[in-house]
Amino acid sequence: MSWKTLDDLDLAGKVVLTRVDINVPIEDGRVTDATRIERIVPTVRDILKAGGKPVLLAHFDRPKGKVVPGMSLKPLQPVLQEHLGVPVHFAEDCIGGPAKAAVAALPEGAVLLLENTRFHAEEEKNDPAFAASLAALGDVYVNDAFSAAHRAHGSIEGIAHLMPSAAGRLMQAELTALESALGTPDRPVVAVVGGAKVSTKLDLLGNLVRKVEYLVIGGGMANTFLAAKGISVGKSLAEHDLADTAREILKKADEAGCEILLPLDIVVAREFKANAPNEVLDVNDCPDDAMILDAGPITAERIAEVFANCRTLIWNGPLGAFEIEPFDTATVAAARKAAELTRDGRLTSVAGGGDTVSALNQAGVADDFSYISTAGGAFLEWMEGKTLPGVAALGK
Repeated sequence: MSWKTLDDLDLAGKVVLTRVDINVPIEDGRVTDATRIERIVPTVRDILKAGGKPVLLAHFDRPKGKVVPGMSLKPLQPVLQEHLGVPVHFAEDCIGGPAKAAVAALPEGAVLLLENTRFHAEEEKNDPAFAASLAALGDVYVNDAFSAAHRAHGSIEGIAHLMPSAAGRLMQAELTALESALGTPDRPVVAVVGGAKVSTKLDLLGNLVRKVEYLVIGGGMANTFLAAKGISVGKSLAEHDLADTAREILKKADEAGCEILLPLDIVVAREFKANAPNEVLDVNDCPDDAMILDAGPITAERIAEVFANCRTLIWNGPLGAFEIEPFDTATVAAARKAAELTRDGRLTSVAGGGDTVSALNQAGVADDFSYISTAGGAFLEWMEGKTLPGVAALGK
């Protein structure tokens, strides 16, 4: 699919409505992680450089269509100003009189932040009149919020049909990376899918077995598959009611020529806590009173071998209970192997999802991957093969 970028638009003297995701964590009025703000900087700076006036559209939290003062975007004004290095003005609403007046008064070289789009119930309903009210504020539309692109909302999908539209730099980077990973990848391709529950990733697994040569399944999800194969998992987290579903996925993978990698050896403990007494056992030897909390060293070595034989890696989810030591061992080992191969130019590695990003940061290799997506739901839906409304709208 093709889409326009900033380079395809004439921005000189234009008001550029720019959808961003700055839904950052705030504690006691202070931003604790500014990653999402940092990532919109290239787009805003390029708009300014091209002579455009950036007007930021964004949501914050879930006000459910009502004005909730604690969910105002105003506290982000000084943080944005600090990161963008230019004056950032603020409008008390995203449509109507306050927004129109703020746009009209915006000087060249400055940025305008409009109030939370979700203060209007029409935003999430993708109401045409609301989208038109937003579009009336500017000349062109730029979407730089891939992480919200799976939402068919007014400021994401509706507005894109009403004016010249393009992808911002972050959206462009996301789409380019994802296309290289699953659209037209260098093969062989390996996907790592971990996490607690199979039930949350059924569509994902069903899509991937048709798209990749290898599928590594880790975390609590792996326990469900082991149990479905008749292997005892003791007191481990597992969805035993999904045994038939797991067997169906294994069958589909076999028919598609996709090799599924499940743990060959396991790390078990009787308690779910940091540094709990543990032991490494063969996958068939889990005691009835123990929990599987990580994949073992033989499994980690097998995963490393597969990585070395592949050209593309897509990663979503940890291999074990990575939040507590030493049950992060397999995840860290696999992450470091992927990083090494990426640094050597032998692997294109794309990762996404909150737990995945945390795990890669924990392993100290986040900067070595080819691309790390800040998106959660949008990244997953893209991996599931679904059309993202915010992306589709840019291609028309």
